[in-house]
Amino acid sequence: MLLDAYPYLIFDGEAQEAFDFYAEVLNAENLGLTKFKDMPAVPDSQPLSDEAQNLVMNATLQLPNGSYLMFSDTFPVMPYSKGNNVSITLVYDTLEETKATFDKLAEGGEIQMELQETFWSPLYGNLTDKFWVEWQLSTEEEETPSIDIQE
Repeated sequence: MLLDAYPYLIFDGEAQEAFDFYAEVLNAENLGLTKFKDMPAVPDSQPLSDEAQNLVMNATLQLPNGSYLMFSDTFPVMPYSKGNNVSITLVYDTLEETKATFDKLAEGGEIQMELQETFWSPLYGNLTDKFWVEWQLSTEEEETPSIDIQE
């Protein structure tokens, strides 16, 4: 079952400033902010520059009506262009539903990150669909049963 959907605003080094601005303007509650330096080390990857380490990896505001806005700076090695700075995030409660939706959205589109386990989700991936809408799909699940994501 789809648990939640929310806009994800992506910036080119300005996520912290935008986060603070929208928190004040929208009277929103800061639910947390993580910088790239806070993520676990990835084996065989290049270390991030000092500047990149201080960029926002993920931040969440809760609006007074209970809705959420998510924020991030573009991952340091990914290209950024104005116009691709909003994606829609879908959070499911099962791996199977995450995979099924991801596969359907990927038809005719372009996958940026294959579905995989991350430190924040047992199954996460992102893509641009055939209409050039960017999507992030994630699973929020207490137990992680085995699923073959390579089908």
